[in-house]
This record gives sequence, structure tokens and C-alpha cells, in this order.
Amino acid sequence: MQLKRILSLNLLGLILLVSWGWPQLMLWTQLDDSVFWFFNNLISQEDNLWERTLALLNTRFFDAFSFGVMALLFYFAIRLDPRQQRAYRWLGIGLVMLLTAGVLALLTLKGIHYGHPSPTRVFDHARRLTDIVTIPTKDSASNSFPGDHGLMLMVFAAFMLRFADRRVAWASVAFVVLLSAPRIMVGAHWFSDIYIGSLTIALLALPWVLLTPLGPGLARGFGDGLIRLAGRLRD
Repeated sequence: MQLKRILSLNLLGLILLVSWGWPQLMLWTQLDDSVFWFFNNLISQEDNLWERTLALLNTRFFDAFSFGVMALLFYFAIRLDPRQQRAYRWLGIGLVMLLTAGVLALLTLKGIHYGHPSPTRVFDHARRLTDIVTIPTKDSASNSFPGDHGLMLMVFAAFMLRFADRRVAWASVAFVVLLSAPRIMVGAHWFSDIYIGSLTIALLALPWVLLTPLGPGLARGFGDGLIRLAGRLRD
């Protein structure tokens, strides 16, 4: 168990949470407003290429694209793994990752009683894509905290940092920023929904899965079980 690293990451998460909840600082409120209005002012009142592009980046199609990017990174993680029977090993890792993501999603839904609407629902004069383009898109939410999409991306990146080749791992971290950005750019999420809400949960929870015997042990157990099952099916 890497207790020092776990506690350091937990401490970083707590510092982020305290900095966000300390009303006298107003740091995150000012940053949220600045980021929102910067991108909102780039949206015109006409259905142009930029507006249609933003709309497409916030559709179910783009969510499917994000999943495809993660699947591709997962494939490269398997390909770059030098171990024997690597596919079964990585299927075990994938099962633990899905289990972790599901538990975090459930705990977030049931355990966090705080919430707030997205900026497009807070500011009366905000420009909303749904008023401009005909593409079905998501530009608002009644409760945007924490960013569930961002949290799932962070879970994936954390597992890649723990188990994958460094190139795949850092590409996964970069895609957390790139794939979560469209929600912020259209005002469906505040900046802090992702980089306080999602990141704090990731920093508090994931180290106890990945830096203790829990996550690696489960992944190894699932992988070995799949190897044995495949052997029996071949016999």
C-alpha cells in the first residue's frame, strides 16, 4: 500500500474542496464566471459553423465518440503490454474499472445532496445553443454538479495511469481535458463542476482503489479467472 501517496492525493482533494467552499475566497466563483462568459461571448445569435460545431460536440454522437476514444486507448494499452495473456489481464482491469465507475456514480447520485443549475440557467442573458441551432444538443442542466461525464473520464485516466504504458496514460489525461471541455464551452457545466466536483471525488476515492491491493488484486483475480475459463472452454 502506498499510504503516503494516497494521503497526499486525498489532501490535495480536500484542499480543492475547502478552497471552493470558503466563501471569502470567491476564487472559483470568479473563475467560473470568467470561463463561462469567455466562451458564451463567442456564440453568436446566428446558426453558423461555430455554433453548429459546438452543438455537435454536445450530442449523444459525441458521447459515443468519447467512448470510442477510450476504447481505442484501451486497445493500445493492451497492445503495448509485454506480458503473456495480456488480453485477459486487461479484461480484468476493465471489469474493475467499470465496477469502480458504477460504484462512484451511485455514491455520487445518492451521497451528494448539494447541487446547482448550469450557468445557462443562472444567467438570464446567456446565449443558449438550443435557441440558435436546430441540432438536438445539451446546453443546460438543472443540476450540473459534479460533472458526471468528467468523473467517468477521470476514472478511465486514473486506471490508465496505474496500469498502462506511459504514452497511453498521458494521452488519457489529455483527453480528460479535451473531452470534458465541450460541456463547459456551451455552459452545460461550470468549470468547477469538473475541476472541483469531479476531480475532488477522483482524488479522494480512486487512490484507495488503485494504490492499495484492492484494485490490482481484483483485476488480477478477474484476469486469472478469465484465463482459467478460457482454458476449460478449449479443453
